[in-house]
Parts: sequence; structure tokens; C-alpha cells
Amino acid sequence: MSDSPISIHSPGTMAQAAVAATAPEGMLIAPIWKRVVGLALDIFLVTIVLAVLSQQILLTYLLAINLLITSQAPYVIGAWAIYLTFCWLYFKYTGRTYGRSLGQRVMRIAIVHDDGSLLGMQHWGRRAAFKLKYVLPVIGIGFGIIDIYLTWKNETKRSPVDLANHTVAAVDWSLPANTRSGLR
Repeated sequence: MSDSPISIHSPGTMAQAAVAATAPEGMLIAPIWKRVVGLALDIFLVTIVLAVLSQQILLTYLLAINLLITSQAPYVIGAWAIYLTFCWLYFKYTGRTYGRSLGQRVMRIAIVHDDGSLLGMQHWGRRAAFKLKYVLPVIGIGFGIIDIYLTWKNETKRSPVDLANHTVAAVDWSLPANTRSGLR
């Protein structure tokens, strides 16, 4: 037994305790709901921009999955190739420029290494490719639900995308000052 009846457990939550070995003191893991909303905002933005640029023709072919059995199939496949490529470019270059996507920025989420340092330029392409599974038609929602469950069950509260890329989705204001200064 300890000398004092009061004990202080640091760093707080089980997720913080699991990441505490490498993470800076006080770094908070972003809640799952914030990550989901951030991704939804990103996909909404990409879809709106592409719909405006293509005068909604691309959006029409993205939603016309039933045309895959007709002579219009190459247009549907082409539209999905353009959409997935644009999503990949969006996630890669917003990450390189801002250190996170615009949806993550709105939700105050920062993507950092396990130790709280910012990701280098070479990490964003791989991370963007892993996020494309959520954009796939029909099965992307299934991947998302499975990953939400896996994130919730994981003691560190890190998503499969984070685990594969050795990153942490942290609350931006909880990062050390030198890391925060690198975020835009």
C-alpha cells in the first residue's frame, strides 16, 4: 500500500497510457467521432469541387453504378478512376501543405508520429492511399464501420490507417509547442 490514500494516475485515459511510452506528455488522442466528421467533410469538399468542375457530369457517372453492365461502363470506370485519383491527390497534398487535411483542420486534429513529431513529405502519399478504401463505392462504408470498431476496441485508440503508417491522430492543441508551430 502507498503512504497516501490518494493516487494520481497519469496520463489519464487508457489510450493515453498505452501511447505514453513514446508520445509527449499531455498529448491527447482525437476522439473517433471527430475523425469520422473530418473525413466526411473532406469527401464532401472533394465531391463538390469535382461536381462543379465537371458540371455534375462526373457526379452523375459516379452514382450510376447500374451503367456498368451497359456500353457506358468505361465512363463509369473512368469517373471512379478520376475521383479516386483526385481524392488521393487531395489527401496527399493537403497533408504535405498543412500537416493534415482540411476536414481534420476544421475538427482540430493533427496527424503526427508516435513521438509527437510532424510527418515528413514522404509519408503523406502512403497515408493518402490507405484512406482511399473509405471512398470506394458501397464497400467503403463497410470498411469505415469495421475500422471504427477496430479503433474503438484498440487500447491506443489508433485506427488501422494510423497503425499501418505509425501515426497518431492527436488533438492539435495538446501537442508540444514546437510541433504546433509546424501545423497550418
